[in-house]
Amino acid sequence: MSDWSAIEALPSVKLVDLFEQDGERLSTLSLDVAGIHFDWSKTHLTREAIDAFVALAEAKDLAGKRDAMFGGEHVNVTEDRPVGHTAERGEGDPESVALARKFHERMRSLIDAIEGGALGEIRHVLHIGIGGSALGPHLLVDALGREDKRYDVAIVSNVDGVALEDAIKDFDPAATLLVVASKTFTTKETMLNAESALQWMTEHGVSDPYGKVIALTAAPDKAMEWGVDETRILPFGEGVGGRYSLWSSIGFPAAIALGWGAFEELLEGAAAMDRHFRLTPLAQNAPALAAFADLYYTQVRHAETRAPFAYDERLRLLPSYLQQLEMESNGKGVTVDGRPVGRPTAAITWGGVGTDAQHAVFQLLHQGTHLVPVEFIVVIEPGDTLAEDHHRQLLLNAFAQGAALMKGKQVEDPARSYSGDRPSSTLLLDVLDPRTLGALIAFYEHRVFVNGVLLDINSFDQFGVELGKEMAKAADHGGQSFDASTEDLIRRAGLD
Repeated sequence: MSDWSAIEALPSVKLVDLFEQDGERLSTLSLDVAGIHFDWSKTHLTREAIDAFVALAEAKDLAGKRDAMFGGEHVNVTEDRPVGHTAERGEGDPESVALARKFHERMRSLIDAIEGGALGEIRHVLHIGIGGSALGPHLLVDALGREDKRYDVAIVSNVDGVALEDAIKDFDPAATLLVVASKTFTTKETMLNAESALQWMTEHGVSDPYGKVIALTAAPDKAMEWGVDETRILPFGEGVGGRYSLWSSIGFPAAIALGWGAFEELLEGAAAMDRHFRLTPLAQNAPALAAFADLYYTQVRHAETRAPFAYDERLRLLPSYLQQLEMESNGKGVTVDGRPVGRPTAAITWGGVGTDAQHAVFQLLHQGTHLVPVEFIVVIEPGDTLAEDHHRQLLLNAFAQGAALMKGKQVEDPARSYSGDRPSSTLLLDVLDPRTLGALIAFYEHRVFVNGVLLDINSFDQFGVELGKEMAKAADHGGQSFDASTEDLIRRAGLD
């Protein structure tokens, strides 16, 4: 029998029946870790299913690969390098942890210098990056910086000039710090936006715009070639992947906007989740259980998508962040040794913000023909000071949606009937602060890792993003021939 046989042979039992059959279901499928309550009881996971997944994990040597990742071994086999993001929060091999600590100290010293006036008056921070160099910092600042943000922060990733113009329209160029984030410091979109930002500063009378530039990169030599002084370059390790990089110097805009204490708490929250993931048996391990549910639905129920919904406006960017984390990490078609995977890999991740999403997409979730596992992310403590009923209604809507997806409702009119038996999980945060947000993001990272190990794929490369970029670059230099349709589009747009 294959490693998946026991999982694929699991009986199909309705959720309401699972609750009736097991009076301890809630306690079995709920956990409290680092200020987050996890509830998978409304998924089709059972004790039998968990046992089958634990057996699969043992067959795939999940524990050994987990230790290898934390130990600094070259688990990113296709690029022959280690994975360094856990070392950024102090959990990893001693050499990598020491290097990360050194880079953090450098970042803190530069922030202290900026706050001391070393670069003149700074009121605005313009952060330019793309992918993980923008999504992570943007999530942090948007989630945590609404009240206590010490600088106006704009984060630009899109090469569309509208994005940059919109970001800088209310900024004073003389009081703007330009932060350029690029692992290689050669990313076309990022460098073009950075050059345009420098031009904007020059045109508005900034005599030395390069003197207001901070570079966040794993290639400091490239940053110096571009014109950034070595004292204003914040490096990070080559093993820190873009979508895992907010813990490194890529988190600079959050560290300066929220304060160093908040950044340290973010790292500490993530480290708490690291320790839970490393030390807790898989049957009570939050990232593992979440991955088991993911894999049950993709492999057994053939669900093609997964939908996280943040019932908190401060987490509105979380679904977009998770899209990259999950789909870039596990959107693969071959195993670590180059063979076809032969089964579905990452589900398509999409989602939104409650209660807005209820009036837009929940029709399909309740009555559509697609099975979509839903995840509710909810915060107990409100982020506003308005009447209590605002937050009460927000939370009640989140909890009621999960109950309705599971229970359904049968009436004589088919158009008004709900089939029910639609799965959801809930992540309930006590508060939204740096520590719990750090733990939440680390949970998702480890969940991705478990999914990748059980599918025999490498979650840490992303070659799939390169081909289109390479073709666009070649076309820009006149060295690329396209199909008739693409050639016609280029001609019609006046780009030939």
